[in-house]
Amino acid sequence: MRNIRTSVVLAIATVIQSGASWAGDLPGVVWNSSYAVGAQYDTTHVYVAPNEFDRFVASFVATFGGTTSKQGVFQVTPTPSQTMSQLALTPAGTISVFGFKTPVPYPFGTERTGYLVTDLDAAVKAAHDAGAEVIVAPFPDPIGRDAVISWPGGVKMQLYWHTTPPSYAPLATIPENRVYVSKDSVELFLHDFLAFAKGKTLSDDANAPGVEIGRPGETYRLVRVLSRFGRLAVIVTDGHLPYPYGKEMAGYEVSDLEGTLAKAKAAGAAILVAPFQSRRRRSAMVQFPGGYIAEIHAITK
Repeated sequence: MRNIRTSVVLAIATVIQSGASWAGDLPGVVWNSSYAVGAQYDTTHVYVAPNEFDRFVASFVATFGGTTSKQGVFQVTPTPSQTMSQLALTPAGTISVFGFKTPVPYPFGTERTGYLVTDLDAAVKAAHDAGAEVIVAPFPDPIGRDAVISWPGGVKMQLYWHTTPPSYAPLATIPENRVYVSKDSVELFLHDFLAFAKGKTLSDDANAPGVEIGRPGETYRLVRVLSRFGRLAVIVTDGHLPYPYGKEMAGYEVSDLEGTLAKAKAAGAAILVAPFQSRRRRSAMVQFPGGYIAEIHAITK
C-alpha cells in the first residue's frame, strides 16, 4: 500500500516555481484556507535543564533582542508532570522554553515546534486526513488545548489553541523550520504537509551546495516551503552528517551576522561553525547555554 501511495504522490507532486527571494515574503500571495494564525505564533520548542533555564533565555534574548513572557511552573502534558515554562519573543522568531522539574512524559521533547491554530479539533482532523499520525490526542493545558502529530519521516509538531487568543507583534524576519529527512520519506512528507498547511513550494534544488550541511564539494537536495505557518527548509540527505548539522531545529535570519554572533558570544554562546558564504546566504552555527543549537544567517547581495 505504501509503495502505491508513494507512486501516486510522485506522479502528482509539482514544484511551484517562484521568483521571490527566500529572504522575503511572497508579494501578492493570497493563502488558501488553513488553520494557521501567523508565523509569530509558531514557536520552536526548546528543552533545557532547570539550572540552565534562566541563563539560556537571557542569552537568546541578548542575541536577538525582544522580550519574554512571565516565567511559571505548569503541567503542560496530559499526564502528571511539572515544568518551568517561558516564551522568548524576538524579532527573529519565538521560542517556547521548557525546563522539566519531573521526568518528561513520552513523547514530549521529540516535537520540534508548536503551531497556533484557530480550531484545534478541526486542525488535528485536517492533519490526520492529510497523512499525519496523531501521537498525542487533544488534551487541556492551563491556557488552552494541545495535540502532537507526526508526519512521514518522523517530523513531530505540536498544534495548540488558546482560550484567550494571544496577540504578538509581527516578526522582522521569519525563521525557517529546518527539517532533515531521507530520500525515502521526503515526497510523502512534502505532499502531506503541503496539503495540510496550504503552502507553496518556493524552490526544489537537487544540487544544493554541500558546504551548507558541512560537506563541501558535495551536493544535497533542499526544498524551500512557505505557508502561513512560516518557512520550512526540507533538507534531504543520506544521514552522513558532520556535527552539528541535523541537531539544529531552526534557522534565524538577521541583518548583521557578525554583530549578532558577537552578541551571542558575549552572552555565553559558542560558535560551532564559523561564518561561511554559500550562494546569497552567509551562515554560522551556534550553541546557546543549555545546549540549544541554531543556524543563524544573513542574506547577502
